[in-house]
Amino acid sequence: MDIIISTAGGQPIYEQICRQIKGAIAAGRLKPGDALPSIRALARDLRISVITTKRAYEELERDGFIQTVAGKGSFVSSQNLELAKESGLREIEEHLQAALNLAKQAGMTMEEVQQMLQTLHEEE
Repeated sequence: MDIIISTAGGQPIYEQICRQIKGAIAAGRLKPGDALPSIRALARDLRISVITTKRAYEELERDGFIQTVAGKGSFVSSQNLELAKESGLREIEEHLQAALNLAKQAGMTMEEVQQMLQTLHEEE
């Protein structure tokens, strides 16, 4: 599992881990029952504190995305694929709303915003 951590954006590292794991679940890269790296292994791989990875896993478990079995590890929950997708959609909506607010401040029309989005999509 590839998780990329950035210290530039100001978002806490545990939130970055949560967001990326939720995204992998929503996209189907992580499937129900898949094992996640141990807290210590993930901390070592990312070169971060065990406390940070533990907090991320606790939040993911609290939100129902993963299940932790004592002595066996953490696994993707089987019942929350729709929840993962909804979480992703909610995050996209927040980003789009922020972009629309900036566009309004810049005096852009909806057509200009749509054209910009279309251009960005085509460049991908």
